[in-house]
Amino acid sequence: MKLNEFENNIAEKIVTITYFSHDECNVCKVLKPKVIDLVTQYNDFGFIYVNTKESPEVCGQYTVFTVPTVIVFVEGKESKRFSRNFAMTELEELLDRFNELMA
Repeated sequence: MKLNEFENNIAEKIVTITYFSHDECNVCKVLKPKVIDLVTQYNDFGFIYVNTKESPEVCGQYTVFTVPTVIVFVEGKESKRFSRNFAMTELEELLDRFNELMA
């Protein structure tokens, strides 16, 4: 994914959840379906998967140096970042708050 394509995608929705990982990350393989399942519960939120090996320009621009990393963008700006070890409940609580604010 090119940087301009990524930035256009995060601007499409008010809230966009981005998931940064690569195929060799075993933790990422387990976590990714859980994040996707969570995000699909929020109709107005966007989701973008970024393969860090294939998109180094995006990773460099957003200082993603470890995987998995989840960045939540609100109106195109980074609002919250979760990296390496985090609980899905933390992400869910944050998304619930944004969802309530948008209602």
